[in-house]
Amino acid sequence: MTPNAVRVRFAPSPTGPLHMGGVRTALYNYLFAKKHGGTFILRIEDTDQNRFVPGAEEYIVEALKWCGIEPDESPENPGAYGPYRQSERKGLYAQYADLLVQKGWAYYAFDDEATIAAKRALAEENKTTFQYDASTRMEMRNSESLPKAESDALIAAGNWVIRFKIPAHREVVFTDAIRGEVKFNTAVLDDKVLMKGDGMPTYHLANIVDDHLMEITHVIRGEEWLPSAPLHVLLYEAFGWSAPTFAHLPLILKPTGNGKLSKRDGEKGGFPVFPLNWTDPSSGETWSSYQGAGYSPEAFLNMLLLLGWNPGTEKELYSLDEAVQDFSLERVVKSGARFNPEKAVWFNESHLRETDNAALVKQLLPLLESKGRSVSEEQALSMVLLLKERVQFLHQMTEATYLFEAPASYDEKTTKKKWKANTPEVMSALREVLASTSPFDAATIEHNFKAFLEEKELGFGAVLPGFRLLLTGEAGGPGMYEIAAFLGKEESLKRMDEGMKIAEAWV
Repeated sequence: MTPNAVRVRFAPSPTGPLHMGGVRTALYNYLFAKKHGGTFILRIEDTDQNRFVPGAEEYIVEALKWCGIEPDESPENPGAYGPYRQSERKGLYAQYADLLVQKGWAYYAFDDEATIAAKRALAEENKTTFQYDASTRMEMRNSESLPKAESDALIAAGNWVIRFKIPAHREVVFTDAIRGEVKFNTAVLDDKVLMKGDGMPTYHLANIVDDHLMEITHVIRGEEWLPSAPLHVLLYEAFGWSAPTFAHLPLILKPTGNGKLSKRDGEKGGFPVFPLNWTDPSSGETWSSYQGAGYSPEAFLNMLLLLGWNPGTEKELYSLDEAVQDFSLERVVKSGARFNPEKAVWFNESHLRETDNAALVKQLLPLLESKGRSVSEEQALSMVLLLKERVQFLHQMTEATYLFEAPASYDEKTTKKKWKANTPEVMSALREVLASTSPFDAATIEHNFKAFLEEKELGFGAVLPGFRLLLTGEAGGPGMYEIAAFLGKEESLKRMDEGMKIAEAWV
């Protein structure tokens, strides 16, 4: 590896669907790596088999693909530092746990769960908190408190865990790239389990060993891991390894009130928190997603980019490439970032406006086909031109049913307010103008329509609402010249004829 080359990792556990907060962590790691010409790694941390959820790893991979966050190294695209699943690295960890025991930084513990539970209960009765640490270590059953012969026998029997030996009365200090100097006293730390008797490491040991072996230079992760950082710093010290730079990202907060954004907040507020749809394999419960709601991946990432980071300018709309150029950890905020569902919609609407029409046509055609609408690319382009400035999501274009079906009903308010006694006569005269219009394109329709108004000395308000009502059944919408051109002369005239028969009951 090139000296000082940036290597970062996104290391989720396959315990369920990837939350939008996890996607943001992956995004910030990706941006930092690309900004510095480094390497972005996906590592699956699946050491906790009790919490493993079938399909979760596949979901993580597919979610990152949808977002366009492509790892340089991963289980699917292995490099020289694999394997990239911790379960496949199981044989690596025991030697490092043994090394810590040999160096006096770890020890074997033989306490059963019932004993520890009883200690906790007793502490609660005394209105204190039990912590397995330097103050209680010698009261417990471990290789520190027991005679060597007894300890050796228990180790041989196999009913043990290896715990890290937190030093007493130490202040652990490190510099966080986002938060500056961070201090913890070891009095708040307990002797965490590093290795279980079944040979499977816990998160803390596997995480540190893998980051070291994979030569990770920067650990960019969520704020919820900040309390674990002093233990990790001490583990690096115990091994005699150089620690990476830590950067702890702010929480994503719920739209109102206090606390971290959760899937239940999304359920309650009617907005998604997952990138892709997810069905829980155990309960069958299905959760909606940004993809399912019609968000583009570009808009989703743009929203996440600014949910905890700001460029120091008024710029809000970013492509992924632009984000790479501007991103820096220095401009990541320390405090929680409040999620705004309405702003998320604004991002999608804004990106839709910025998207090339030809690209929108390619995306729109399969959506129309899924609705049973068979249209040409030329017609799809006409739809894009008609509706692009009037929708927030691309799929809303398929909801403009008046482009494909004659009105089944007519806006009641408009019929009462705009359909006058002379409107049938005006519409009949307009129909004759349209029948002779050629070519039947928007420009020619507009020209003839305005000439008709001038000849009849009529204002737009006397003609346009009735014309719209007959062709679409609605009170408002895109330009009528463009709608008529999209429908074509035959369909436009047919709708006018059918509508005027129905309109006989309106006056």
